[in-house]
Amino acid sequence: MVALMRVIVVGGGVSGLGSALVLARQGHEVTVVERDDTPMPSSADEAFDWDRRGAPQVRHSHAFLARLVGLLRRDYADIYAQLLHEGATEMRFGDDIPDTITNFERVPDDDELVMLACRRTTFEWVLRRAAVAEGRVTFRTGVGVVGLLTADTADGPVPHITGVHLADGSTIDGDLTVVAAGRRSALSEWLLAAGAAPVAEEVDDTGIVYFSRFYRLLPDAEYPPRTGPIGGDLGYLKYGVFVGDNQTFSVTLATPTNDDELRKMLADPAVFDACARQLVATAPWLDGRAEPITEQVHVMAGLLNRWRDHVVGGLPVATGVLPVGDAVLCTNPLYGRGCSTAFWSAHLMADAVAAHPDDPAAMALAYDSALRAEIFPWYRAGVDQDTEARRVAAAMLSGEDPDGDSTDPRTFMRSVFRDGLLPAMRSDAVVLRAFFRSFNLLSTPDQLMKDTDVSARVLAAWQDRENRPAEPLLGPKRRTDLLALLPV
Repeated sequence: MVALMRVIVVGGGVSGLGSALVLARQGHEVTVVERDDTPMPSSADEAFDWDRRGAPQVRHSHAFLARLVGLLRRDYADIYAQLLHEGATEMRFGDDIPDTITNFERVPDDDELVMLACRRTTFEWVLRRAAVAEGRVTFRTGVGVVGLLTADTADGPVPHITGVHLADGSTIDGDLTVVAAGRRSALSEWLLAAGAAPVAEEVDDTGIVYFSRFYRLLPDAEYPPRTGPIGGDLGYLKYGVFVGDNQTFSVTLATPTNDDELRKMLADPAVFDACARQLVATAPWLDGRAEPITEQVHVMAGLLNRWRDHVVGGLPVATGVLPVGDAVLCTNPLYGRGCSTAFWSAHLMADAVAAHPDDPAAMALAYDSALRAEIFPWYRAGVDQDTEARRVAAAMLSGEDPDGDSTDPRTFMRSVFRDGLLPAMRSDAVVLRAFFRSFNLLSTPDQLMKDTDVSARVLAAWQDRENRPAEPLLGPKRRTDLLALLPV
């Protein structure tokens, strides 16, 4: 039988709500401390207007990948049903196969490949409503955590955390503190103040600035067919369209951080919409079938890939405290992994709690081991992708050939990706399925090319590259071409 604990969860976003739900359903008493003063909305549209200053990313596009959907369908069928009832919809692999693919046959594993079309605010609203209904979860909103409580006497080589200090001068005692305070989390500073060793941190700039705007279909209008691309990478600009709940969708554009001119232009709603109308994947969505529901363009800069190690030299830097979600890792939002890895990490944390309820050090080590085995490879893959993307963007901005040195092995791999994988995905259901399993975090990052059948199909497409017509452009080839199409 699991020893029941008093748990403090710092932060009421996706990772905090996921932590509260899974721990409450294990029988623990949970207090969620949320800095934002956020009264419970009564509808998805009210939730969209939530004042979430502590989580500005809620006004941006989000993907709810099959890894997250699988956890919901397996452990929270009731909450998943509520999400669908409130307007979220399923996007199943195989429902929108392009006409260019003729070998599609459904296989049993396709039942796992389900994404959820939903706004981030709707997702949080439904999760929070469900957490309140649990009975074992209480919320304290409008006050932030400013530090950690520690035991008067240390039983081991590292401090043991026994609760939190709040900004209003009060404290909360707990057997376990789960920090889900997001990418701006001050946990590292709190731990240092509590006498812990420094948290080891790896940081890599994503190299992008992120622009998003939300829209709603007009009455009787429909979404465009989803058999074509949902985004594109022009080197100097990345973009995508994301379906939401209740006839909404969002468009996101991303520029290199050093493109000051385009960054300034895209913050203007009229320029943003004009730009989206020049891009193949987003143009049909802005053809008059929808109207904006956000007056401004929401911008996010300072986007980092970050991994924080809370186990150093084989020891946790402190016991009685576990970080989840962005407090552990942040990744490029363009890959759409944030909500899924946040919810996933909350469940890895809860598994460690269940396995070692009476041994805080073993709990921390088990959780760290699970994070490194299951989620860290995705962090590393994202950093590698961003490093290459920054190189290409810099070359294009300076007018150089982005393919670089033809003798460089990386040039060959870029060619295989561009002239092998991408064309194969448009013609071969086996390759498309393997890509979507990887994109949805259902396989390891390297599984796509480790699969001998898939890699053979990709190489066959690459070897046939000279016999195919040129790949269709996903937008203006040159940055100067796009700029000439935008209003001054």
